[in-house]
Amino acid sequence: MEILFLGTGTSTGVPSICCDCEVCQSQDSRNKRLRSSILVQNKDHTILVDTSTDLRQQCLLYGIKKIDTVLYTHHHADHVHGIDELRSFNFFNKTALPIYGNAQTLRHLNINFSYIFGKAEQVGGGIPQLIPTQLKNKTYNFGGIRVIPLDIQHGKLIINGFRLNDCAYITDCSGIPNTTWEKLKGLKVLVLNALGFKPHSTHFNLSQALEAAKSINAERTILTHINHHFDHEKVTSNLPEGVELATDGMRIVL
Repeated sequence: MEILFLGTGTSTGVPSICCDCEVCQSQDSRNKRLRSSILVQNKDHTILVDTSTDLRQQCLLYGIKKIDTVLYTHHHADHVHGIDELRSFNFFNKTALPIYGNAQTLRHLNINFSYIFGKAEQVGGGIPQLIPTQLKNKTYNFGGIRVIPLDIQHGKLIINGFRLNDCAYITDCSGIPNTTWEKLKGLKVLVLNALGFKPHSTHFNLSQALEAAKSINAERTILTHINHHFDHEKVTSNLPEGVELATDGMRIVL
């Protein structure tokens, strides 16, 4: 199984529009971060986690021509607003796409993208052909990839992370419910959000992420969903052993 980081930035991406800070003006490619998303591949099956705002750019950049399954962490704009780009995969692969999310996520998708999921007739243009399925508290198998949905606290919301074989992908996390800890045992790789340095109401900051990572004790921890206060070189030099920052285009094999 291979995981490709399509984007590792927070909701604004890095550089952020209108910002003249050192990181946003940096020429270091590791400080260029599209909105967070990953692509998971195992043999002939490809899972996309979230349709980020930058999905079109990501697909062109990494030559993505086939998606079999879409998993949604939650309904916030930076994680779903690339949904319309899925119609290209309908056109060229001649198939509807199954998408999975919890009840809250699917409800908001229905409301916010009524032209896709509603009964109203759209005049002109193609409509993505999507098959929504509500995630249940069970283990899924997508093309040999064992997927376990994880309940994750995101401010006042309960969203989804995912255990994918021996890797957990957790983003937009401000807390891990007691029922989820058991599902995080024995990880080879933990991908966890670390928004910035300051406390935040809906995301782990760096110190909180490091504390959670220490408790989870995966063999390798990769921090993602990063804002423009993290200079890659400076932050990396102070991370503990076994912890690193994700970069756009990073690939890991498990």
